[in-house]
Amino acid sequence: MTQRTQSLTNWTVRGLTALSGLCVVVFTIAFAILLGYAAWPAFSSFGLHFLTNEAWNPVTDTFGALSSIYGTIISAAIALVLSFPVSIGIGFCLSEIMPRRLVLPIRSLIELLAGIPSLVYGLWGMYVLAPCFQTTLQPFLIKHLGHFAFIGQIFSGPPYGVGLLTAGIVLAIMILPFLTAIVVDLFQSVPRLMKESAYALGMTPWEVTRSISLPYIKQEIFSGAFLALGRALGETMAVTFVVGNAHRISTSLLAPATTISASIANEFNEATSDMHTSSLIALGFILLVSTFLALVISKCMAARAVKGRPA
Repeated sequence: MTQRTQSLTNWTVRGLTALSGLCVVVFTIAFAILLGYAAWPAFSSFGLHFLTNEAWNPVTDTFGALSSIYGTIISAAIALVLSFPVSIGIGFCLSEIMPRRLVLPIRSLIELLAGIPSLVYGLWGMYVLAPCFQTTLQPFLIKHLGHFAFIGQIFSGPPYGVGLLTAGIVLAIMILPFLTAIVVDLFQSVPRLMKESAYALGMTPWEVTRSISLPYIKQEIFSGAFLALGRALGETMAVTFVVGNAHRISTSLLAPATTISASIANEFNEATSDMHTSSLIALGFILLVSTFLALVISKCMAARAVKGRPA
C-alpha cells in the first residue's frame, strides 16, 4: 500500500467515524426537540403545576405528573438500595474469595440473568412474587412494623401484593446483574501489586477489600450505581405488571402506585384527546431528561475518578 493510499484510507476512516458520531448527536437532539414539541401543549396549559399536581383525570382533561414522578423515583431508589450492597458483596466474593475456576461460570450466570427479557421478570413478579408477598411478606411487615411512629406509615395498609415495594424488588433483581458486572470489573481493575503488598503485611481478604480495593474504586462504583439508576428509571413492562397502576401518592410502600413508563404503556393506546396524548408525551420528556441527568452524573463521577488517580 502506497503512502498516498494509506493516507486516503485513514482520512476516509476518520471521516466516517466523525460522521457516525455526528449522526448520533443530531439524532438525539432532534428526538429531544420533537418530543418536547409534542409535549408543549401539556406544558403550556398546565405550566409548572403539571410537575406538582397529583391529579390525573382523562375525563376532565386534568393531568399532573407528580404521582408518576414519585413512583418512578421511589421504585428506582428501592431497587438501588437493595441491589447496591448485594453487588458489592458478589464482587468481593468473586474477586477475593471464590476459586478462579468458579469465577467464569458464575459470571456467565450473572450475564445470563441480564439477558432475560423484562417481560419475563414482569410475569414472574405478577404471578409468583406478588401473591407470595400478599400472603407472607407484607402481612409480616404490617404486623411487626406497622405500629411504629414513622416506619409504620411506610408499611401500613392492606396487603395488596402489588405496589412500590414489589416493583422496587423486581427492579433490584433486574439491575443486579448489570451492576454486579460493573463492580466485578472494577474489583479486578485494582492493581495486583497493591493487593499483594497488603497481603504480605498480613491483611485478610476483607481488610484488603475494605482498606485497599474499595477506596481505590469507590467513585467508579458510585458512577456505576448512577448508570444502574438510569436503567431502573426507564424500565417499563416489569414495573407495569407489579406496581399497581394507581395515580396517587401514598406514604405506604405497600400501596399501589404508578411510574412514568407504566403510565405511558397503560394509557397511550387509549388516549382519546390531544391533551391526554400530549401529557403522556410530556411524561416521556421528563423521563428522558431524568435519565440523561443520571448518565451525565455517572460520566462526571467516572471522569473525576480517573483524573484523581496518580499517573
